[in-house]
Amino acid sequence: MSSTPGPSHGRPPLHAVQVLGGGSGGSGAHVRSLAGGLVARGLRVTVCGPGETAGRYGFDDSGASFVPLRAGTNAPAVAGIRAAAADADVVHAHGLRSGMLAALALRGRPTPLVVTWHTRVSAEGARSHVVRLMERQAARAAAVVLGASSDLVDQARLRGARDARLAPVALPAPRYALDEDELLRNKARAELGAVARPLLVTVGRLEPGQGYGPLLDAARVWRELDPEPLLVVAGEGRERPEMQRRIEDEGLPVQLVGRRDDVPELLAAADVVILASRWEARSWLAQEALHAGVPLVATSVGGVPDLVGAAAELVPYGDAPALADAVARLLEDPVRRAELSSAGRRQAASWPSEDDTVAHVLSIYDELGHRV
Repeated sequence: MSSTPGPSHGRPPLHAVQVLGGGSGGSGAHVRSLAGGLVARGLRVTVCGPGETAGRYGFDDSGASFVPLRAGTNAPAVAGIRAAAADADVVHAHGLRSGMLAALALRGRPTPLVVTWHTRVSAEGARSHVVRLMERQAARAAAVVLGASSDLVDQARLRGARDARLAPVALPAPRYALDEDELLRNKARAELGAVARPLLVTVGRLEPGQGYGPLLDAARVWRELDPEPLLVVAGEGRERPEMQRRIEDEGLPVQLVGRRDDVPELLAAADVVILASRWEARSWLAQEALHAGVPLVATSVGGVPDLVGAAAELVPYGDAPALADAVARLLEDPVRRAELSSAGRRQAASWPSEDDTVAHVLSIYDELGHRV
């Protein structure tokens, strides 16, 4: 296998199959970026994933082929991956379940498997045993496991990975900087009802572990500020009914706006972006905020401290008073907000680019080609 772009000496282009699971914001955007970059370098790329991810991430526009995987039991998905990978030079799965499905699909074949772990799967009770088994199966079947943070690399090694490496995941650069157009920024704030009040924004699935309980606790404190800030929460999930009940019962200055297609615009219109999660690797939200130069308050968990450096205010997970205080201090201190804005852009410029990420992945594919 060689990373030389395009056909060489009459040989067909290398065929890389990317396997995507549900396509959380980070992993889906990464696979879209990777697919486009690999195609641009002359590879033939097939993306296998749930049907709805094709349009959400624009895989057809990337130049890659897209194979929808049937929802439901594992068997149809395994069959779909196996068929798509019939002539593949390498299969690259993203996420735990995708890695397990790809491992099953490649049984009996010499095709090398790369698995990227983007996040940690939290589970309790009987399900935690199932998760460990899935981790072990994916880790041991992979020729290389790539972890988006050092603790994910350690976890892969613990589960029996033969070769586990740190591979920071670069996300696409922001589509545009809203702060360069004050009219559009003001329009976005007006639509949210935050013209004469500070705007706080967070984005993520409304699921356990995302820190929304402590975040709503902090919002109770922000009611005492003048002017009272508005917290906008973009995302959907099973915790929405309970969150909405709390917002209404406690009169919290919070809006749940559901899944949005204009997240970069929301973030760039914010005075402060908040990441309240229990754990993150290379948080998509943190990366977007720093790229946009928006002050970030984040929990000091997982790979977040290494990712943001000194360019964000960090607080312990679950500490609502610390979170409330950090945000309130920033709202009262425009000089500190400006410092964080500049520091965020500098920190973002230090991260690996999309091109760096594609080149790194290509080098691994090339290495595996020499092994088989």
